[in-house]
Amino acid sequence: MCAAQGNSPDAGRLRVLIVEDDPAQAEATTAEVKSLGHQALPPAGTCKEAAHLCRALQPDLILLDIKLPDGDGLECAPLLLEQSSSPVVVLTGYISDELVEKAAQAGVMAYLMKPVDGRELRAAIALARKRFEEFRWLRQEVKKLEEALEARKLVERSKGILMKRLQLSEEEAYLKLQKRARDSNRKLAEVARSVIEASELM
Repeated sequence: MCAAQGNSPDAGRLRVLIVEDDPAQAEATTAEVKSLGHQALPPAGTCKEAAHLCRALQPDLILLDIKLPDGDGLECAPLLLEQSSSPVVVLTGYISDELVEKAAQAGVMAYLMKPVDGRELRAAIALARKRFEEFRWLRQEVKKLEEALEARKLVERSKGILMKRLQLSEEEAYLKLQKRARDSNRKLAEVARSVIEASELM
């Protein structure tokens, strides 16, 4: 849902949501974001407000403070990811192995030490976007594999039904499914599902 992608002249300009409850820090981060040529959206001071803005504005990137008035930013990160499908970069005043592990589990793509430095911000944004695209690609591949496995199960089950009811060999049952799929211009898995549903009704 990255609004700045595509063939527009502003394809490299990101819409960035800053989640920070300290007004001075939010202003400083906003200035750094703008200095890199990106658009800083109206900042959020709480996780609840950030979730609302993510739904409404669909940012391309989220800069998320760890300490928020209504909770831990890392606990908020999965919600923001769900609402906007945007990479999250965590802002923190300290770093530890425990924090890095917790951030990874929360789906955070990168993290920055406060105060935010323009060069570090540029690098973090590039890293976060690259990791996020890789993560999205892997998730799509997993989904395809799951769908392929489910389709195979449906076909195997429907073949068994046809073999039993019509006294067909396994090859004949498969060819019959293929022919029905071609004739009806449907996917093999859809035809297999219809055979299974018809069998259950009978």
